[in-house]
Amino acid sequence: MANPTIPERKSPMEPAGEGRSLWRKTLEAGAALIQDTTPLKDFDIYVAGLHCAKDEPDMQMEAHHYCRQVNQDLLQCTIFDGNTIDANLIGIEYIISERLFEELPDDEKPSWHPHNYEILSGQLVAPGLPEIAERAFLKELMNSYGKTWHTWHTGRHDGEAGDPLPFGEAKLMWSFNRDGEADESLKQNFNRNMEVDEADKRNQRARFVDLAHPQHGVDAMAAQFEDTEPLPGVVDADE
Repeated sequence: MANPTIPERKSPMEPAGEGRSLWRKTLEAGAALIQDTTPLKDFDIYVAGLHCAKDEPDMQMEAHHYCRQVNQDLLQCTIFDGNTIDANLIGIEYIISERLFEELPDDEKPSWHPHNYEILSGQLVAPGLPEIAERAFLKELMNSYGKTWHTWHTGRHDGEAGDPLPFGEAKLMWSFNRDGEADESLKQNFNRNMEVDEADKRNQRARFVDLAHPQHGVDAMAAQFEDTEPLPGVVDADE
C-alpha cells in the first residue's frame, strides 16, 4: 500500500512490450497467495537521490533505493527509476561502512563512491520519515561508501529520453561531490516533485560536518565538471 506522505514519482519510461495477458494476471494473483517472497520482505528502507555514471558526467538520473540492513556495516539495495508500482528496476547498490571500505583490496576501492556530499548537501533523502528519524538514519551513513551498478538508463524525469529496454553493459555509477555537479534542472525537478527543501536539509545536517572524515573518490570526477564549489566536510582523502 502506498504511503500517503510520500509524493508519487512515476517512471520516466514505459518499457517496450505488450500488456499482460489475462492468464498472466491470474497466475500472478495465484502466486501472490501461494508463493513466499521472503528475500524481498526486509527491503523496507527507502532513500532517494541522484546518480551519475562514473566518467560520464552527463549521464545523470534519479535513483530510488529500497534497502535491507544486513548488519551494522552493510546494506544492500535495489534501485528503481520511481516509487510507484510501475517503476522500473534499473540497478543495485551495496553500501558499506568506512571500516569495511578500509579493509578492501586497493584495486577494489576505486569502484566505491563516497557518500558524505550526498548527505551533507541535503541531496539524499528518506521520503516519508519524520525529519528527526531521517537525520538519525543518515547520520549512521556518514563516511560510508557505495558500489552501484545500473543496468538500465530509462531517462530523466525532466524530459531526456532513455532506452525502452536494458541496452548495453552495466555501468558503474558515482556520487556527486561538489555543488554544481548535478544538473540544475534535474535537481530542481527532483526537489519540486519529491517536495524536498534541500536548503533546509543542508542546514539541519551541518551538525554532521564534525563527523565527516576525508573520503576516497571525492575528486575522482572533479576535472569532468565546470564551475563547481566544495562543501564543508567533503574532502578527498588523497589531498
